Amino acid sequence: MDRKIEKKPFYKRTRFWMYATGGGLFIVLIAMIIADSGSKLNVDADKITISTVREGDFQEFIPVTGTVMPKTSYYLDAIQGGIVEAKYVEEGAIVRKGEKLLKLSNTNVQLNALQQETFAYQQINDARNTRLQIQENSISLQNALVNAVYQLTNYKEIFKRQNKMYERKLISVQDYELAYNNYHQALEQADLARRNFQQDSLLGVSQISQIGASITRMEQNLRLIRETIDNLTVKAPISGQLTSLNAEIGQSKNPGDQLGVIDALDGFKVRADIDEFYIARVVGGLHATVTINDSDYKLIVTKVYPEVTGGKFQVDMNFSGKVPDGIRRGQTLQVRLQLSERTKALLLPRGGFYQATGGQWVFLLNNSGDLAVKRNISLGRQNPDYFEVLSGLKPGDRVVTSSYDNFGNVSQLVIK
Repeated sequence: MDRKIEKKPFYKRTRFWMYATGGGLFIVLIAMIIADSGSKLNVDADKITISTVREGDFQEFIPVTGTVMPKTSYYLDAIQGGIVEAKYVEEGAIVRKGEKLLKLSNTNVQLNALQQETFAYQQINDARNTRLQIQENSISLQNALVNAVYQLTNYKEIFKRQNKMYERKLISVQDYELAYNNYHQALEQADLARRNFQQDSLLGVSQISQIGASITRMEQNLRLIRETIDNLTVKAPISGQLTSLNAEIGQSKNPGDQLGVIDALDGFKVRADIDEFYIARVVGGLHATVTINDSDYKLIVTKVYPEVTGGKFQVDMNFSGKVPDGIRRGQTLQVRLQLSERTKALLLPRGGFYQATGGQWVFLLNNSGDLAVKRNISLGRQNPDYFEVLSGLKPGDRVVTSSYDNFGNVSQLVIK
């Protein structure tokens, strides 16, 4: 009887293991080749930048573009509208305070001012006449009191003499009574004149005070009316340079229109636009430096404008110490604004590597300089020249700091 021969499972067959082992070795070999080709890259030393890590002074600063401006500028606005009738100076002229710059004509304003001026003069004259009448009335009452007192004195003396003569029976009763009546009548008239004069004096003082205050107000109004006419002639409010004058003969100007700008000759400042990223760190008192003709000049932030426009905010900086010679309004300066004090730090020069690594790793050269390998690092503050190294590097280390964009995912650079 034939016996059925059972086939072995495929995983117990010798030929299977031979094929499996060979295939595995082939896969490993291919992986090693691929890995080896992906981990190294040959680079030309002339096409990369190699920088040395060193210890030194580090200061965080940002470069900003500033514009030279005068410290003080006065904007000329048209207080009264009108037609430009005359120009007395041209742009760029040095003017003195109070000097005439231009003249406007406005018939309506002039006629209205003349009418108001006439009315004001009439009111002032009426008030002065009223005050004069009060004063004349007071003088009249004073004269009446003087006369009444004089009459009282005379009738009193007459009554005394008549009384003595009457006691001696030298005059009649009729003469005595006449003297008596005249005396008491003069006494009442003097008392009445005195009371009238006292009341008039109190009332007159109050009225004259009110009239004086009214005249003062009307004179102030008169000065304002005259200023309305004077405002048609534009004068320099300060001494300085007339840097702009926006007016031509015959041109119409409305109230509030800007006519020009006068810059005071008291120095210059620098106004700079700064990215809003730094708005929390830029405050008054920060220092800055600008280089002009190979000389450094110090600046200090005096004002920070909080408004953000187009992703930027503005600051004003004044020169601290010597002011550069020959700078002009509108000149552009490259300013280094300091955000921190100088401190000792480990410094790595800036380079294109940062865009690829984010500052998390670099290619570090070996001692012979023919191989660079990946090294994890940590960077801190930065300025336009250096990164602050927190960890991963030491003084004297040489690092590839040029762009890594063409290196792919290699972990080593073979430098030739």
